[in-house]
Amino acid sequence: MPWSPPRSVFVMFTEADRDHVLKTLIERAEADSDVCGVVLLGSLATGAGDRWSDLDLAMTVRDPAAVADRWTAELEPVHHWDLAVGAEAFIRVFLLSDGLEIDLGFYPEGQLVQRGVWQPVFGDFEESSPWQPAPLDVGLTIGLLWHHLLHVRVCIERGRLWQAEHWIGQARGHILELACSRFELPTEHAKGADRLPPEATEALAPTLVRSLEEPELRRALTATVAAFDRELRHHDPGLADRLKPILTS
Repeated sequence: MPWSPPRSVFVMFTEADRDHVLKTLIERAEADSDVCGVVLLGSLATGAGDRWSDLDLAMTVRDPAAVADRWTAELEPVHHWDLAVGAEAFIRVFLLSDGLEIDLGFYPEGQLVQRGVWQPVFGDFEESSPWQPAPLDVGLTIGLLWHHLLHVRVCIERGRLWQAEHWIGQARGHILELACSRFELPTEHAKGADRLPPEATEALAPTLVRSLEEPELRRALTATVAAFDRELRHHDPGLADRLKPILTS
């Protein structure tokens, strides 16, 4: 019997479903007298969207809170939550029943800040220098790494195995950030991690924790210390020399 890949455990929208929702949202915005303008953001605005891309839109409106609540009632999402981006502005993140996520920003007139590439849909918007995330603070990231690795050891000794696993995962994420920074790739949310060359990531596979048994956590800790040492030598070899006897003792 030929093998076939397992179906996703998630309810999943189709591209046609997403396109229909986008068209409906734009038509609804155009018909709403409280909406002054709409821009399309995210991967769909750049032409880099794929089968799994969500919808990311921002609107300038009169009375953001009132408009957002009205739109929420009309959309009937499974769940939603807000991310504040200013005194009155916020992004409301919606989850629809087919698994589609919609990030819909509600901004007072004149307060929409360009974050990355945008594609105006309607309304008047002035192009500005796109907002860019702050560069990675390499020094802070290195400090967080040795902090986390020391805490892994303490948690194992205290028998706090779930907490030990947590700190190993946090450390792995910071090592990826350092590697992405070195190769001038995006550092936020591991967005550049899959574009790293194999030589930058090959030491990280052994850091994955396969069980909560103490010997396994100690093995993963040793691998994470080695991966940190390897990456740190690209940034500050002198510090790597000073930290190694502390982290490997």
